[in-house]
Amino acid sequence: MRITVLYFAVFKERLGRGEEAIQVPDGNRVKDAVDLLCAKYWDIENLRGKFRIALNQEFIDDESIFLKDGDELALIPPVAGGSDRHVRLLDESLSLDRVVAAVSGSGMGGIVTFTGAVRRHSRGTTVERLEYSAYDAMATREMTRLCDEIEAEMPGTKLAVEHRVGKLDIGDLAVVIAAAAPHRAEAFAACRAMIDRLKDRVPIWKKEFGEDGVEWVGLGP
Repeated sequence: MRITVLYFAVFKERLGRGEEAIQVPDGNRVKDAVDLLCAKYWDIENLRGKFRIALNQEFIDDESIFLKDGDELALIPPVAGGSDRHVRLLDESLSLDRVVAAVSGSGMGGIVTFTGAVRRHSRGTTVERLEYSAYDAMATREMTRLCDEIEAEMPGTKLAVEHRVGKLDIGDLAVVIAAAAPHRAEAFAACRAMIDRLKDRVPIWKKEFGEDGVEWVGLGP
């Protein structure tokens, strides 16, 4: 099928075009089209996670939406004065590099990261795999609210977070967080506050598959 991709601002400047038509296989999702564009253009790959996507003139946060022939996809860089908040709920591999890039800056003297991975042993049992599910829209909104809340409590800090949903194997990353600040103490404090509050307040659930059966963590079998 054939879709149209629109480029604005930095993309239009660097790619030397405002739009192009591309062919994508039937059954492709928005994510697949963006992957294709990232493979084709380094400038898009380099800025992934820093731009928003509009499908048929409507912003979307869910890249798993299926495309239809004739769809219009627009890559929207951050607008002047707009938020460049990096909060992602993904059914694909997370990127520590993306969250670090999102909080980096000339005034940030310290960047602290947290990476949560699926471990083999948990609470006395052997784990085979995990499945994460979420109330997607609310989870994204609550993670954004937590970033705003912590940054307000600790002036000068900046936070970014990505969290997985779906099936995860041992060693897969479940969450990555980066916190930056002019000084290390605030960066450490902001990063810890983010993971602690995320675990307590964000509607994301973990289902554990192990030798002893299946359990929703926190609820029992």
